[in-house]
Amino acid sequence: MLNRFPLLAGDERLARLAPPARHLRPAVVIDSDAANEIDDPFALAWALLAPERLRVLACLATPFSFEYRRREALRARLARDTPALASAEDQEFLRLHSHKLAFWEARGWDPATLQLPSFCTPEEGMRRSFDEIVHVYERLGRPPAGNVFAGSTRYLRSFEEPEPSAATARLIELAAAQPPGEPLYVLAIGCLTNIANALLLEPGLVRRLVVVWTAGYPSHAPHVNRAFNLEQDLLATQLVFDCGVPLVYLPGYHVGAQLRLSLPEMERHVRGCGAVGAHLHELFTHNPLWPLVGIDAAEALEPSSACSWVIWDLINVAWMLAPEWVPSELVRTPRLGADLRWHADAARAWMREAHAVQRDAIFSDFFACLRGAP
Repeated sequence: MLNRFPLLAGDERLARLAPPARHLRPAVVIDSDAANEIDDPFALAWALLAPERLRVLACLATPFSFEYRRREALRARLARDTPALASAEDQEFLRLHSHKLAFWEARGWDPATLQLPSFCTPEEGMRRSFDEIVHVYERLGRPPAGNVFAGSTRYLRSFEEPEPSAATARLIELAAAQPPGEPLYVLAIGCLTNIANALLLEPGLVRRLVVVWTAGYPSHAPHVNRAFNLEQDLLATQLVFDCGVPLVYLPGYHVGAQLRLSLPEMERHVRGCGAVGAHLHELFTHNPLWPLVGIDAAEALEPSSACSWVIWDLINVAWMLAPEWVPSELVRTPRLGADLRWHADAARAWMREAHAVQRDAIFSDFFACLRGAP
C-alpha cells in the first residue's frame, strides 16, 4: 500500500511541519462531522470569523455514526447480567458504559431498540453534517453554494475501493491550485474518511497537503484509543498515519480536553453575538449527546449545576491562528494497531504533535471574533 504514495525528502517534510507563519493567511479546508456534537460549529464559526488570518476555501462534510456505541452498550449489559460469559473486553465496556446503562434503564430505554439521532448510518451522519455546515454559513451571512461539499457516504472498505465524492473532488482541485511550496492545510475535525479517499484517488496529495487532526491519546500513551474520530473509521486513520502525508496530530486526551466551556461563559460571551451566537447557545443548551452519554438535560441547566462541555475542535483552528497557543514538537509517527493502541517505530517519518493548550488565550480570541459576528 505504501509504495503508491510519493516519498517526501526529509527537509521537505520538516518545512511542511513547521508552524504556519501568521502573516501568510494560510489556505485551509475544514473537514467536519458538524452534526455529531456541538464543537464542530464552534470551530467552523471561529475560522470563518477570522478571514484576515485564515483563508477558508471550502468545508467538507464527513460521515459519522455512534451506532457502534450501541453495540458496546449491549456487550456491557451482557457483562453485567451474565458475567461468566463476558470477555475481558466486555468487562471493559461495562466499566465504560455502566453509568449510561443505568441512565437509560431508569427511563425505560432498551439499548437494543433505543432511537437516538446519534444512532444513524454514516451516510445519514454526513448528510446531517452537510446541513449543519450550511446552517453555520447562513448564520454568518456567508454563501454555502460553492463552499460546502458533501463527502463520503460510507467508511473506507479497503485501500482498493476509494469512494469519490464532491468533497474529494474539491479537495484534489484546491490542492492542485496551490502555488508551489504553499501547502493546503486540511483541518480534520471528524474521522479521516474523506481525506483517506482523496489520498487513494490522488496519491500526489501527499506532497500538497498538511493534515491537522484531533483525536485520541498522545502517541507515547499506552492506552486503548477509544476516541470517536479515530476508531469509527480505523482503516482511514491507519492510512493517513501510514501514507506519509505531513501530519499535525492534536491529541484529544488530555490536551484538547482542556478546552472546556461553561454555561455562564456561554451566557456572557456567546449568546448575544448575532445569529451564529444564538445558534451556538442553542446547541450548548440542547446538546444532542446528553441522552447518549447519560446526562439529564434539566439537571445540567439548573443554576446550581457545574455544566460544561469540551469544545474539542477549537484546537485545530487555534493551532492555525497562533501555534504558540498549542505547543507542539516533532515526534516519529506511530503505527496504529488493530488493538487501537499506538506502536512506536523509530524508522517512521516525523509528524508534529501537540502536548498542551493555552485555554484562556484560545477562548479569549474565540469570544473576540464572535463579538464581530453579524
